[in-house]
Amino acid sequence: MFSLVNRPPAVAPPIRARSPRPATTLSVASLGTFVALVAFCAPLGNMPTVAAALSAGPAAQTWILSSMSVGLAAVLLTAGALADDYGRRRVFHWGAWLLALGAAVGAVSQEPVLFIVGRLIQGVAGSALIAASLGAVAHAFTTPAARATASGIWGASVGAGIAVGPVLAGLLDLAGWWRGLYWALAAASLVIGQVATRALAESRSAVPKRIDVPGAVTLCAAMVLVLVALVEGRQGNIAATVLCGAGAAAFTLAFVAVERRRPFPMLDLALFRRRDFLAATLAALATGAGIIGLMSFACTFLVKTMHVSTLAAAGVIALWSGTSVVASLLARTLPARLAGSPQLVIGLAGVGLAMLTMTGLSPDSSLLRLVPGLLLAGVASGLLNAGLGRQAVASVPADQGGLGSGANNTARYLGSSIGVTVVSIIALDPAGTVDGMVSGWNYAAVTTGLISLVGAGVVGILVRGTAVRR
Repeated sequence: MFSLVNRPPAVAPPIRARSPRPATTLSVASLGTFVALVAFCAPLGNMPTVAAALSAGPAAQTWILSSMSVGLAAVLLTAGALADDYGRRRVFHWGAWLLALGAAVGAVSQEPVLFIVGRLIQGVAGSALIAASLGAVAHAFTTPAARATASGIWGASVGAGIAVGPVLAGLLDLAGWWRGLYWALAAASLVIGQVATRALAESRSAVPKRIDVPGAVTLCAAMVLVLVALVEGRQGNIAATVLCGAGAAAFTLAFVAVERRRPFPMLDLALFRRRDFLAATLAALATGAGIIGLMSFACTFLVKTMHVSTLAAAGVIALWSGTSVVASLLARTLPARLAGSPQLVIGLAGVGLAMLTMTGLSPDSSLLRLVPGLLLAGVASGLLNAGLGRQAVASVPADQGGLGSGANNTARYLGSSIGVTVVSIIALDPAGTVDGMVSGWNYAAVTTGLISLVGAGVVGILVRGTAVRR
């Protein structure tokens, strides 16, 4: 099904043979992913302070929260392809240095536009770190048992970043130094980039391809426009939403046409005929549109309706993300018949049921009412994070782990943008009343729960009867 021969000559210089050190590779890759997720989630912990410091209005605040998603989703697939063909260590190193630059831009910003530019840079950098890290892990761990363990640890780094980002931002906010988080991210990124250069073995596809410039350009344009359409839609800008949506559709069709005609496309569209690849991609999309979409709104909901501080709200959400870390680490103990694609079905069904348990709130409900659902969602999310990490690389040819990671995470962050938009439309009360916000939360939790359950059903149908791969 997949053409791995008759490719054009390698365009990157040959690399000296050097065996990967699996433990080192996993440690550096997980650390890079952790830092990228800390950067991604940090604004959830101190958004009011950042908005006040930058004089950011409602529209600017929406873009502050969304801009890193735009950068991530726009270039994740391209970053994965570049990592496979030009070197995973090289792309990881570039991503670390670029993340340092984006964080420094955020730290020195005095107005919202420059801060948003910094977040966009951080998104592009995060795409390089995430795609290259998972590709490097797939190269270093080749047996099913080893990949199960490695994907669990990598998935735990995702949950840890989501947990630590808002809490760290909230703590520094209390200390009156919100910019300190971005200086810390810049310093950590520089260190990680230097460690990666010294400690990681370079790896790439056995027969690299030339970069598919038309494919990269059309895909990037499509992703940017669809995400801009979603952001503008949340602000009620109908004209911009329709215009960007139409542009996104046009560039998507152009991307498909380009990839079908090129002899060596960036994304082989035949991958979508593989049930395991399609299942992993749809599971990532449902994860973003479901649990990530709801949890992205949860801090706002808790602050406005239960009148807790942003730090306390971040701590409550950490019940979900922190539990997911433990569950990801324990995912390797799943029986072989439940690992891989079936694990995605279990995870999606679990988060769907968890979100349904978080409905039925009233204005008098306490934080304790959410705890059982958050813990169940954490366990299920941990299984999902580990399973998605595994299947992202198991569902593509062995030398295209970066591409698999890029495709899977593109679906996840595109889904999260869709989920945040849907939740914002459903949950926000124009009048700003507590009753309206609580009612909106209940409807949003039902909606995202059903999205996850439908996703579990579709993925289950796709993987029925298939064997666990690699």
